[in-house]
Amino acid sequence: MRPETQPSDLHLAVAGMVALAVAMGIGRFAFTPVLPLMQSDLGVTLAQGGWLASANYLGYLVGALAATRPGPSPSVLLRAGLLMVVVTTAAMAVSAPWPFWAVVRFVAGVASAWVLIGTAALCLGRIAEPGRSKLSGIVFAGVGLGIAIAGVLCQGTAIAGWSSRTVWLGLALVAGLGATFAWCGTAARSGSEPGGNGSSSAVSTGVADRRTPTAGGPILVLCYGLFGFGYILPATFLPAQGRALIDDPAVFGWIWPVFGLAALASTLLAARQGGAYTRRGRWAAAQIVMVVGVVLPVIWGSLAALVLAALCVGGTFMIVTMLGMQEARAVAGATAQRLMAAMTAAFATGQLLGPLVVGATSTLGWPIEATLLSAALGLVASTLLLGFVGRSTVHAQEEKR
Repeated sequence: MRPETQPSDLHLAVAGMVALAVAMGIGRFAFTPVLPLMQSDLGVTLAQGGWLASANYLGYLVGALAATRPGPSPSVLLRAGLLMVVVTTAAMAVSAPWPFWAVVRFVAGVASAWVLIGTAALCLGRIAEPGRSKLSGIVFAGVGLGIAIAGVLCQGTAIAGWSSRTVWLGLALVAGLGATFAWCGTAARSGSEPGGNGSSSAVSTGVADRRTPTAGGPILVLCYGLFGFGYILPATFLPAQGRALIDDPAVFGWIWPVFGLAALASTLLAARQGGAYTRRGRWAAAQIVMVVGVVLPVIWGSLAALVLAALCVGGTFMIVTMLGMQEARAVAGATAQRLMAAMTAAFATGQLLGPLVVGATSTLGWPIEATLLSAALGLVASTLLLGFVGRSTVHAQEEKR
């Protein structure tokens, strides 16, 4: 008889969802819709905005690398990261030179990485048993939920004529409420927390006797890093291409909430459709769809192509994130936090390489389409490498209810 989902597991999944909504939707991605407001009322230049984004990417990398070292448990990473997200979001409302904001965005990047790794290690360790793994879709839907909430809030306040400082304070208030809920929801289960970087737990290793802790880990890290490189280029430059086609910001501003809603729905649907295919098969399929989204604007320069591309990219990037973290746990067992952190660091490295490639190709006079094709090649390479890892040690039968 298949086990029923316990209410406490659902509560933990919802708490994890809210934690990711705060850390990723607000702490990491809210800068995208707020930047135009900062440009208009604070005079932030596009170049300065690029440096602020890069500071966040660098912080994300440093946070992930720090999490690979033995030390804090998943719950400590999660709660420390949430607190840092609230503080740094409020700090963006401070009137200061932009280098101060760069430091703030760097710390926010560290915090986002910690919450993602801590949430994945803590929540997936509880709900990976048969009959509960589909709750992972709820957890990772938090990223899309946070993006949608931040996007709607920024769009509404922009229409109302609010300043960027007021928007940051409003986002900090929302983050504080969400962080409090997530803190309480995860604290209720802290007594049975799975091991962090090296400890073991019977609760967290429901299939530990059937997996090899380090098998395939390095290739997964490489695949996830290539995914980061392939993802960041369209995610960065599709909005720029959209601005070139849509003059009315009131129309273009809704693209970001739609992007978030696509990410939200994708993880919920992917988790429900997991029984028929292995994780790596679904990971590869999601990246193929993303490749279509990357290449489409290159061969068809129209608004319709950009909308379809946004759906392809927005509807798959969190699926790959969810499946990647699940696969890390399946491969590494009780030491999954270290592999998750290594994969997140590889992803952050790919993100940092993206702007460098753009700068190099633009110096050579190459069009943006050439850069997008390099992103597609990175995703194709990642997809091909997944075939060399072999089938997941946790098969589709173990993911069913």
